[in-house]
Amino acid sequence: MKALSQRRRSPLAVFALLVIGLLVTGGLYAVASGSVSKAQADETTQAVHGNAENGGKLFQANCATCHGKAAEGSDSGPSLVGVGAASVDFQVGTGRMPMQMQGPQAQSKPVQFDEQQTNDLAAYVASLGAGPSIPSAEELDTSSVSDEDLAAGGTIFRVNCAMCHNAAAAGGALTRGKFAPTLAGVTEKHIYEAMVTGPQNMPVFNDSNITSEQKKQVIAYLKHIEAQGSPGGAALGQLGPVAEGLFIWTAGLGLMVAFTIWITSRHA
Repeated sequence: MKALSQRRRSPLAVFALLVIGLLVTGGLYAVASGSVSKAQADETTQAVHGNAENGGKLFQANCATCHGKAAEGSDSGPSLVGVGAASVDFQVGTGRMPMQMQGPQAQSKPVQFDEQQTNDLAAYVASLGAGPSIPSAEELDTSSVSDEDLAAGGTIFRVNCAMCHNAAAAGGALTRGKFAPTLAGVTEKHIYEAMVTGPQNMPVFNDSNITSEQKKQVIAYLKHIEAQGSPGGAALGQLGPVAEGLFIWTAGLGLMVAFTIWITSRHA
């Protein structure tokens, strides 16, 4: 009995009990979190108006070469597990995916899939893991946005987005051949999806840093300045006084050269 009691008090026995406890706890947590993730993925899939089975077939035929047969990723493309339906709808719906060619970043081009096929692909990827869903019509409805909301949206945009997209949302150059695209002509849905998924070099703006209502304000502001056009005349890329000064300098210098040629030709 004494020897048994000593073994029970042995440091190795205590260590073994701790290891067993950690393994059991970790296993239970993994099972529970996996079940929750699967339930969230199933719920997201049901919210997407697409057929996951058809989406899987489209994925194998058009996307698996880069993203892997199980969307686990490869040297040519990242994993798509957990990116959500919104990411697929944005990338495929703007023509960025499938990529036409490898480069610093995917560029928008004419879309390859119709709306139903895009929804099917989104449903398939959503079934692989929970992620941002496609925004609802209510989340995109800006009909009730007031002038105060527009001003708030402009402030949010200038603080969080203008350093890349330009204060006029005209886009701008980044490093290593990348760029922030212009936001003119981009649909409300794709703007919202870009904010929640963070494509390319863009950070993710989920509801913890920019709420759904604030996203609506930003979208309303972008559509407001897009509707204004360029009341001052030629936009010159909306790059500000540098571009305008360069234009004036070039045009003025050209006029001076032309006037000098005209004067010398008359004296000749």
